[in-house]
Amino acid sequence: MRNKAGSVIFLVAGCEIGFWVLLVTGLATRYLLRVRRLSNALLISVPMVDVVLLAASVVDLRSGAPASPAHGLAAIYIGVSLAFGPQMIHWADQRFAHRFAGGPVPVKAPKTGPAHAAYERGQWLRHLLAYIVAAAILGIFTLLVGDVHRTLQLWSVMVPWALVLTIDFVISFSYTIAPRKRQGV
Repeated sequence: MRNKAGSVIFLVAGCEIGFWVLLVTGLATRYLLRVRRLSNALLISVPMVDVVLLAASVVDLRSGAPASPAHGLAAIYIGVSLAFGPQMIHWADQRFAHRFAGGPVPVKAPKTGPAHAAYERGQWLRHLLAYIVAAAILGIFTLLVGDVHRTLQLWSVMVPWALVLTIDFVISFSYTIAPRKRQGV
């Protein structure tokens, strides 16, 4: 039996590297070289990394590879990328524009008060969206394999993540009940 789990993990790592390489190259092309069309093409291709990972995982599973937690990790990567990717791209774009194109100072997340509480709730909702997307992808993987027993290992990644999601909920929503106050006031 071949070790497909290892190749899937390398693919996930490669996709993460590809995400950041495409993002930084796209922003550098935009702000340093000032080649807008090429920059747009590079930045539009950033989500293609997710498509490559999804397609490779589906092909791997459909070719008879044993379903593994590595495939679950691929689903997690795609869920997190869809939920947090646009925010990360915006974050990087603000910093590149400020540093290399005279753009405004990047807006920082609020650190105190009701605005901070709202921000934390929003971040938790993104976290929940990532979890739901990953679960949906795992469901698709399960349907494609066609054997629930063969795919139980896929789902093993969701239990610890559910615990993390629950802890994140408690922390994020605690700021609604007891907002963070400014130091020294």
